[in-house]
Amino acid sequence: MTSVLGIDAAWTAGEPSGVALIHAGSDRRWECVALAPSYDSFIGIADGNPVRWDQPPKAGCPEPKRLLTAAERLLGGERVTVVSVDMPMSHERIAGRREADRAISRKFGRMGCSTHSPSVTRPGAISECLLESLDVLGYRLAVSEPDASTVVEVYPHPALLCLLDRDYRVPYKVGKSRKYWPGLSLGERADRLVVEFRSIYEGLTDVIHAIPEFLPALPHEGALTSLKRHEDALDALVCAWVGARYFEGRSVPFGDDMAAIWVPSKGS
Repeated sequence: MTSVLGIDAAWTAGEPSGVALIHAGSDRRWECVALAPSYDSFIGIADGNPVRWDQPPKAGCPEPKRLLTAAERLLGGERVTVVSVDMPMSHERIAGRREADRAISRKFGRMGCSTHSPSVTRPGAISECLLESLDVLGYRLAVSEPDASTVVEVYPHPALLCLLDRDYRVPYKVGKSRKYWPGLSLGERADRLVVEFRSIYEGLTDVIHAIPEFLPALPHEGALTSLKRHEDALDALVCAWVGARYFEGRSVPFGDDMAAIWVPSKGS
């Protein structure tokens, strides 16, 4: 059995991070095993505790050993094949924009999908500790050829262009809703976000089966900030999907020998 642990890793310890676990059996059909809006709630699933989507998720730093142990329990003792993470990672210390960031921006910048600029402090120690811990656990950062027992860096925005066949960045980030739709009310912006969430969800169900229904209904009557947990979970699923494409040899790396961002390839 092949499996991918997708992590939408926050760059600071003050924000929660979405986590998704998918696997494929002998029929090569990818299915969702677990989905959560935080590290804590993902580990809770392995302990038999269902995710409370109506409650704010806990923030925190990643603990790879606990996450992988929980994933293995959910997989019936099987080892995770690939760890796919939305966070800058490198074989050398990150001090600023990398070739991976520049390469993505050159290719996808005109589509609104340039990368954020990493620094010594963001994600800084969080990224370094995550990668070091995964390396100890037997997962080596992949920058060229796909392989098992690897960790790969991914970036959901260009991946969504491929998944949804869009030609410009999908407007689904909660924190940017005012920029997307400056003339709309808070409630109207929230509803627009939920519509985009639904588009992403439906696109993911075409490539990953058994994804639980976790999106809010329309019209959205809660606070705008309550949508962030759903955004993070969707990003984690996208991370997992890109990790699956990576393992199948259906993605390409952008970067160099130190760091690479993997993006799904079209037409394959």
